[in-house]
Amino acid sequence: MKIYSMTGFGRAEKSDSDFTVTIEIKTVNNRFKDFRFKIPGQFNVIEKKLKDILDENFKRGSFDLYLNVKKAAQENTDFDLDDNKIEQFIAAFKKRHPSVADRLSINPTDFFRREFSVEDDEEKEKKLHPLIFSTMQAACSEVLQSRKEEGKKLVQVLNSHLDIYRDYYKKVQKLKAGYEESIRERILKKFEENKELVKVEETRFHQEIIYYLEKLDIEEEINRIDSHLKKIDKVLSGDGEVGRQLDFLLQELNRETNTIGSKSGNVEISDSVIQMKVQLEKIREQALNLE
Repeated sequence: MKIYSMTGFGRAEKSDSDFTVTIEIKTVNNRFKDFRFKIPGQFNVIEKKLKDILDENFKRGSFDLYLNVKKAAQENTDFDLDDNKIEQFIAAFKKRHPSVADRLSINPTDFFRREFSVEDDEEKEKKLHPLIFSTMQAACSEVLQSRKEEGKKLVQVLNSHLDIYRDYYKKVQKLKAGYEESIRERILKKFEENKELVKVEETRFHQEIIYYLEKLDIEEEINRIDSHLKKIDKVLSGDGEVGRQLDFLLQELNRETNTIGSKSGNVEISDSVIQMKVQLEKIREQALNLE
């Protein structure tokens, strides 16, 4: 059985000689797919690819993705100075300040700053993309495992509420036959007590009783509930995307339960129906988290 929750978390970290990439993904339930990325601006160019990877791994959910890239510590901290940058800086300074150009004093250590080093970061960042994608796949795997474990727990919770629902449902089934018979007896008793006061044809009266009892009959609803419960059991023991199927079946189950409540005038049945509806609401709340 592989049923996934939409709630999960995954974290992955990978490194090469130049960078360390860390990706965290948090997910919660959503009817569709929703992505929110928090990534350094220079990696906006690969955002679509990151979304595609999420698309390949997940069917539904709201996703928050955090990407962090750190440069690896370098043993040699010497700068590879860019001569062109130094020359351009000196030329620009002389052009803007010709009055002090002849008196310009240059200390070589002034150029040991990042802005005068050779820019190889752009090339390194391009080579970094495969490392990011690899880290992304690893983080997705962590999320999938997390969602699978949460899915297992959710199914256990759902089944516990379904068991309680069934207990009250069985009470309704047992009360059904006696409930209809008690209504018949009560009506007939009233008829016998008042037949001298109200002249009613007895055959017609019995036909009306049958018609009235048919309106109160809950056999059809019970049969439908049996069918829906079997389908829910099948869904919860299956694989893959079950959230929408379960949502539909719970709506149908709720409709039949409500109909039983509206038809029945029996206090015990009404009390059982209330408890059945309580369990259905708890199941519905939990089922919203299933993919």
